[in-house]
This record gives sequence, structure tokens and C-alpha cells, in this order.
Amino acid sequence: MAGNLSRKERLAYLCKKNNMTHKAGFVNIIGNPNVGKSTLMNAFVGERLSIITSKAQTTRHRILGIVNGEDFQMILSDTPGIIKPAYQLQESMMGFVKSAFEDADVLLYLVELGEKELKDEAFFNKITSSKIPVLLLINKIDKGNEELLAEALELWQNKVPNAQVFAISALENFGVPEVFQRIVELLPESPAFYPKDQLTDKPERFFVNEIIREKILMHYKKEIPYSVEIDTEEFFEEENIIRMRSVIMVERETQKGIIIGHKGSAIKRVGVEARKDLEKFFGKQVHMELYAKVNKNWRSNERQLKRFGYNK
Repeated sequence: MAGNLSRKERLAYLCKKNNMTHKAGFVNIIGNPNVGKSTLMNAFVGERLSIITSKAQTTRHRILGIVNGEDFQMILSDTPGIIKPAYQLQESMMGFVKSAFEDADVLLYLVELGEKELKDEAFFNKITSSKIPVLLLINKIDKGNEELLAEALELWQNKVPNAQVFAISALENFGVPEVFQRIVELLPESPAFYPKDQLTDKPERFFVNEIIREKILMHYKKEIPYSVEIDTEEFFEEENIIRMRSVIMVERETQKGIIIGHKGSAIKRVGVEARKDLEKFFGKQVHMELYAKVNKNWRSNERQLKRFGYNK
């Protein structure tokens, strides 16, 4: 096509072609529990896709957040915090982390200021021997001082010499735009993997389940939040309202009683707070019915784990 054009027309064609060069790739975030992975992804995406609490193991799934620009598509992946699995659910969670190494075009290794090691040596060895670009992000620098930061920068540059190190505060959005720009520079040339108006790979019910689970993590103690899974059995969207029915699954009758609370007060609080967040998320009125149900030993049941989106 360009061979039949004049020199001026060919230059214009080539300039236009170069301007239309498109980048796309998978950017996977890994790190120990509670280092701020979900906060960082939400900051990149500009939407609250991943739930955030102060408790470990808040993120159970691998959640994709898609950021689109005119000439790029960044597919961010928030993964569970790296732990040594104690039961089958946790093994499935670590399976999501392993998969993050397999398809990453850029790897973000997030550590917290003051942290000195990854909890799994095998994962750490994968990071230090990675053939793909690694950005090591020292997060929560707003909670330290210059001396601590200088020590951390030296420590991590020595421990992960193949990484480019950034100091950030995901919560305060400090250093985040610079990291974002660097990621865009590192993305490979590729057409978009997803439609340009798509924000995530997860369906609506997934976010209903996650927001309900967030409220449980916030309001219940000990083993209760870790014994819970949410199943949204009904989700009907009308023009001005969404009607849904969700079930809180627990492993024992005693846990069910704690979830419900005295005269239903505890589960009512979860429902009210979740509904408010869901109305913001979906931008319309939400009617929610919320129940509790015993599903014995679901965390160690392969069939149940597959039903809830694990072991895939």
C-alpha cells in the first residue's frame, strides 16, 4: 500500500502507523499478605475492584483489573498474599499466585517498608531469576522515615538485583503515577486482549460476594472470616434496581449463630453496609436478601472449592 504513495504521503503514512502502535500485556502483583497489593491495583484501575481490610488473606482469588488507554491496555492481576498453605483452600489460593508467574509480561513485587523477606523461598527464587521485567515496590513509605527507606532501598536492590526499585505509598498515591508510566513503557507491542470498555474479567455476582465478605472480615473475629464463603444465588437487574439473594456459607452451626447474631442484628449490619457499597458500585438501588447456611468443611472439599471458583 505505502509503495504506491509519494515520499511525503509515505512519511505521513508511517507517522500515522507509528502513532497507532498499540501495547498490551499482563502485569501481575505478588507479595506477602497485607502489603497493599489490592490498594495498589485499585489505585491503578481507579475503581474499587479488590476488597481491602487489615486482615491477612483478604484476597482469595486472582482478580483482573483492566486499564485502557488510546494506545495501550494494561491487564493488572491482584493475587492472594503468599503463605504456606494449611488446608486445601489455601493451596488453591497459592495456585493463583503460581499462575501469575506463568503469563506475566511485567511482574510487580510489592513489599512493605521494614519487611525483609518473602514467606516462601521458592517464590522468591522465581522472582530473582525472572526473565521478564520486575519492578520491586517498597510500599507504605508514609509510615517510616528517610533512614528506614534508605536501608530498605539498599536491602532490596541487593536481594533482587534484576529488579527496578520504586518507593511508593499506594494509599497516598505517592510514586504510583511514576510506576504506572514505567509499566506502560515495558508493555510489549500487542493488540488489546479485552474489549476497550471492559474493566475486569469477573461477573457482577463475584463483586457482590466480595463486598459481603469484606464486611464479615471487618466485623467478625478469630476464625469466622476465614471459614466463610459467599454464594449469590439470585441476581436480577432491572432498569432502576438490582434484586439479589446471597447466602453466607460457614462450616459449623456455632459459626452460623455468630454470623446471625442476637435476633439477627449481626447479619443485618453486614447486609446494610454491603448494600450501601453495592449501590455505589453498580450506580443504582439494590434490594438484598441475606441468609446464613452451614456447608460443612467446604474449605477442604474439592467439589465445593471448584463450585466457588477455586481449583480451576
